Amino acid sequence: MSTQRRLRVGIDVGGTFTHAVAVDAATLELVGRAKVPTTHAAREGVARGVVESLLTLLAACHATPDEVALIAHSTTQATNALLEGDVAPVGIVGLGSGVSRVLAARQTRIAPIRLAPGRTLRLYHRFIPSERATDAAIRSALEALRRDGAEVIVAAEAFSVDDPAREQRVVELAGEMGLPATATHQVSRLHGLRIRTRTAVINACMIPRMLATADLTERAVREAGIRAPLMIMRSDGGVMDIEQMRRRPILTMLSGPAAGVAAALLFARVSDGVFLEVGGTSTDISVIRNGRCQVRSAEIGGQKLHLSTLDVRTLGVAGGSLAYLRDGRVSQVGPRSAHIAGLPYLSFTERSPASFRAARHEFEGDTFLAVDAGGQKLAVTPTCASNMLGLVPAGDPAAGRLDAIRAGFEALTPGGAEAQAAAILDAAARRVAPVVEGLVRDYKLDRGLVRLIGGGGGASAIVPYLARFMKLPYETVECADVISAIGVALALVRDTVERTVISPSEEDIRSIREEALASVLCMGAAPDTVEVFVEVDSKRNLLRATAEGSTEIRQQDLRARALSPAEREQLVATSMGITAPGQAAGAAHAPQRADRDVECPMIATATAGFEVWRARRRVRRLFGLVREVRTLIRVLDAAGSIRWASNHADMESSTAAAAEATLERLAERYTRYTDAGATIPRCFVLLAGRIIDLSGLVEMKQVLEVLRLELRRHAAGAPCVVLVDAGGR
Repeated sequence: MSTQRRLRVGIDVGGTFTHAVAVDAATLELVGRAKVPTTHAAREGVARGVVESLLTLLAACHATPDEVALIAHSTTQATNALLEGDVAPVGIVGLGSGVSRVLAARQTRIAPIRLAPGRTLRLYHRFIPSERATDAAIRSALEALRRDGAEVIVAAEAFSVDDPAREQRVVELAGEMGLPATATHQVSRLHGLRIRTRTAVINACMIPRMLATADLTERAVREAGIRAPLMIMRSDGGVMDIEQMRRRPILTMLSGPAAGVAAALLFARVSDGVFLEVGGTSTDISVIRNGRCQVRSAEIGGQKLHLSTLDVRTLGVAGGSLAYLRDGRVSQVGPRSAHIAGLPYLSFTERSPASFRAARHEFEGDTFLAVDAGGQKLAVTPTCASNMLGLVPAGDPAAGRLDAIRAGFEALTPGGAEAQAAAILDAAARRVAPVVEGLVRDYKLDRGLVRLIGGGGGASAIVPYLARFMKLPYETVECADVISAIGVALALVRDTVERTVISPSEEDIRSIREEALASVLCMGAAPDTVEVFVEVDSKRNLLRATAEGSTEIRQQDLRARALSPAEREQLVATSMGITAPGQAAGAAHAPQRADRDVECPMIATATAGFEVWRARRRVRRLFGLVREVRTLIRVLDAAGSIRWASNHADMESSTAAAAEATLERLAERYTRYTDAGATIPRCFVLLAGRIIDLSGLVEMKQVLEVLRLELRRHAAGAPCVVLVDAGGR
């Protein structure tokens, strides 16, 4: 049996540095890391830094090309192309027939798109009635667009999602004429011609630059002797192969925060929480719910696209933010940062504390708190304040020089160093907390399950104090400073298929599920690792299937020791809000809060790879006049991580053969009936070490159809556990 390592390489392209990591594909251990400056100014763009970081990494961990199982990298190329206006002029060939012809001509004539201040995408348009769309007519339109200045073509026809033949013919003829081209049905399968055309236009304008980048990166990787698959980070948290990127570069747009969230899911194994990736200048905040990141529709120039991106709220408060002064007091923290102002941090200075004096720093009309160190001004940041209050553990990326930090704060406020540090962190928390509360509210999260998860090099500068401020538990992920690169390395192959369907039938659901499954299998996902999540949005008449899977079957995560039974019970008790002596190893830092209305948790059942813990809570409503008992459930995996949680749930053990009947019976107990119809609880099934997530479906017949498809590959007697979350949709 071969003992050769199999390494997954992740490369994260940041604004200042490009980080590369190697992760053991079997154990998820971090094997090596490397860092090089991001090559914005290079002729090859950021692709040069990607290659340099890869070669540096392989040398650092003494890896051979044969040991590399996969290379994945994030890219800022698409976003930078839009911001800098480095895009190709687009020619649109509009098509339409019958009574919709006039409307199609209007909807395919897209107004110039404002990409950034002073940057507008040039667009040209020709329309051909569908019944007259001969090859000669199409060639004539393409020649006219080329004379206008178009360098890339979009084919756009009404209802092409149902019949794409004419759009496809335009693409073929454009290719024969040497014009790169794309069609609206290739970018989105949703109805709505105007928004589909706009999305295809944004995709098309990036194709020439992204093709050059893809070719350069792939060539350099192959010249290094690496034959492993080359994957690119998507904006929804997954990865796709380089061929997909060549066709749909738009999917890499706005993908910057996606890698960190992928790491929170796959490396830190977070099932529920608010993830804060903290850098030096900004913090990206997102929600993880039931082990899934939350997505939304992207916008460019204030106009919506048919493109799903992670719902990430970015805030100009981070580890290096400056403290603004007004009337001698700290009035706010951020958005200006030490990096922008050109100031070194107090935390990392090598100057003698004996030279420290209180100072102010004037920058672009604002006044900031600073320390003068013998003529050099030092920024006083949340990183410095957190170190001052003892919130940064030894060895943390944000850990600073404590003697200098204390001397600096004493110089600012003699005898009140801690109070000054708390004032800075209070000001930072007052800006971040409303964003977190907004996400909790928008996604109707159970506050009893919410915890803060910190990532990024500045996590300890913001998250511990914010958790104290909001009275929430928190944890900081391992290897926080390279968490995004780890996320790129571990991200799953992913694709999403969407269709406009009114009241989807069982056949509609089966068809879209199979299409999404086939897509990720074609990109190299191992069949046994693929999971498909189907959603029905009845308000928008939208049917969506998202498939994701790994390129290899992973073994158990061996990074941490197994928790003892007592530690597992402690972990569950803490999650349920029950005070118990001690703190489980690796558990979140939680405010101690006793809940006498909750009984002690016990293992209700176990199935392949999971333990299901259950407790009951007495709930009083209407001033104690109404009382009820609710069931709290936590699902632990073999590594001792909580993979599923609900404070209002129910469960029942079953088998694959009986799972449909069990689920239907259990869900009926918690279905609410109103004049608007039935609202079913969110449904899940634990089977063969996997959590089958059926929560995106809104009708029981849809739930049962998808479950039936999932059960086909399992023996009738395979044990399973049915779960329902009655906490509301």
